[in-house]
Amino acid sequence: MKIDFNAGGFGGSSPFGAGGPFGGFDFGGASAPREDYQPQKSKKKAAKPIQSPVRRTLTNLLVTVVFGLIYFYVALPPINVKAPEFYSFVFLLCAVYCICAVVTTGFQGDGAKGYFNFVRKQCRIPFYIVVALIVVALVGGVLSSVILRADAYQKLLPIETGNFAEEVDQLGFDEIPVLDRDSATRLGTRKLGELSDMVSQFEVEDDYTQINYQGKPVRVTGLMYGDIIKWFNNRTEGLPAYLIIDMTTQEVTVQRLEEGIKYTTAEHFNRNLVRHLRFQYPTYMFATPYFEIDESGAPYWVCARMDKTIGLFGGVDVKGAVLVNAVTGECTYYDVEDIPNWVDHVYNADLILQQYDYYGRYHNGFINSVLGQRDVTVTTQGYNYIAQDGDVYMYSGVTSAGTDASNVGFILSNQRTKETRYYPCAGADEYSAMSSAEGILQQMRYTATFPLLLNISGEPTYFMAMKDNAGLVKQYAMVNVQEYQMVATGTTPEAAESAYLQLLMESGTISADDGQALIEKTQAEGVLAEIRTAVLEGNTYYFLRLEGEEVFYSISAAQCSDVVIMNVGDAVTISYAPAETGSILDAYSVAWTDKPSGGAWQAPQQNAEETVPAEAGETE
Repeated sequence: MKIDFNAGGFGGSSPFGAGGPFGGFDFGGASAPREDYQPQKSKKKAAKPIQSPVRRTLTNLLVTVVFGLIYFYVALPPINVKAPEFYSFVFLLCAVYCICAVVTTGFQGDGAKGYFNFVRKQCRIPFYIVVALIVVALVGGVLSSVILRADAYQKLLPIETGNFAEEVDQLGFDEIPVLDRDSATRLGTRKLGELSDMVSQFEVEDDYTQINYQGKPVRVTGLMYGDIIKWFNNRTEGLPAYLIIDMTTQEVTVQRLEEGIKYTTAEHFNRNLVRHLRFQYPTYMFATPYFEIDESGAPYWVCARMDKTIGLFGGVDVKGAVLVNAVTGECTYYDVEDIPNWVDHVYNADLILQQYDYYGRYHNGFINSVLGQRDVTVTTQGYNYIAQDGDVYMYSGVTSAGTDASNVGFILSNQRTKETRYYPCAGADEYSAMSSAEGILQQMRYTATFPLLLNISGEPTYFMAMKDNAGLVKQYAMVNVQEYQMVATGTTPEAAESAYLQLLMESGTISADDGQALIEKTQAEGVLAEIRTAVLEGNTYYFLRLEGEEVFYSISAAQCSDVVIMNVGDAVTISYAPAETGSILDAYSVAWTDKPSGGAWQAPQQNAEETVPAEAGETE
């Protein structure tokens, strides 16, 4: 065979290069005419469509329905044009149908424009549904605009002006909730930890709903399963108990049930409370459910039915409530005016605050709320609850639209009926009062809880607990709303109230006769057997014990200067605040029984002790 090599380059007649198929080598044979090599484009294989239009449509619908049922079971959107979740649900269903149509018909088109034209042809009905819902949502949104409907928004919450001293009852301390939610949570968790038969399987729900139960303010909360395995092991019997925390005595009761609770927000599958409600009422919109108990102790879920009363999306309000028996799952719907009296939480506190803010901002029109802001008021950033006349009332301060730290009044709103009254009272806002109380005890570094509003001798008064770094209540404080520098503290609510009344008498706010009549105190007479001292919060306190008694009576030198020169063996009369428990009682006054105050000084006896009793705490 003749082999020629062309070193002149790679040109030539072969499509592989000059001189042959391998560069410069030519293995003989007839030379072929030169042709430029061009790789051919591979053609995309068209998707094979389902031939029958009826089968295609049925397949698309079947896939869409199956997807919709699964999504509805998981996401639980209300089938209601006033609910934003409904629009998302329908848009998602239309998208699924269009994707199925592309797959079952076989895509034909090029680029984004081709996709769009194809979908528009094959999915006309879903396309028109989406467009129609977008138009409805836009029009409904415009009609719900606060700019156009400011007058309707400010009328959502009917408000009457009241007289605080005449309408708000003076409550006894067996009716005042001295525990805040955080303290109740700590007590509930601690109580469950003491129950060996429950602590390993269950945890405490984070509900702690404040209600009036048998005439007393309490918080109630249910249990939940520790994890999915513990749910599987215990779901047949259900949750065996719920907790009741007495907010006046701090006592925690574990209420065991003959039949366990089976419907809760922490359940799974069909016994989940939200899913149970959605299947019973697919078109209703619900607020967050509240756990409550009736007067017999039966557990229920109070589920407020919400409605949009302005346009399509504005003016959220309560239309009724569904009461769900937590044991059986039985549901009963009530209109607002027919809800049973034992129910305490129908209107959410945040909803009432929002509706008052609409009133405060827009009662002189929308433009005034932006320009000028004449008489524009808003609620302060906080609220609390107080029991009165068998119902639970939400309290919040009202302040001007500026950034000052003062209130112009406050509101009390019934959580069941939404009956709301405004009480004008200029004074410090809640956070200023909290800072003032913390300042009195600044050496102790206590933190004040958000205050309650009480009527003390006709004076609007903030009442709050003072907690240490561990979250334990150590003292109580009362702060006058109008004169927030007027602060009284005490180790018990009764002691704080008595000290507060003393301040009111000293300032001339109330008469001495009225103040003394209100101070609940008891007198003890005897001979001093022991005197101890301690410096607390910068003040010198004297702890006095009478012969034959084990309790100490505590009083500061600032309250009674005579105590400084009293000696063991003196006959004295002590006025003090009664308390159910405790080895140290708060005294208001100490006087010699056999001689007037301000007597001559006598040298102390040798057996007088000046150490601090263990119960009095450490000296700061």
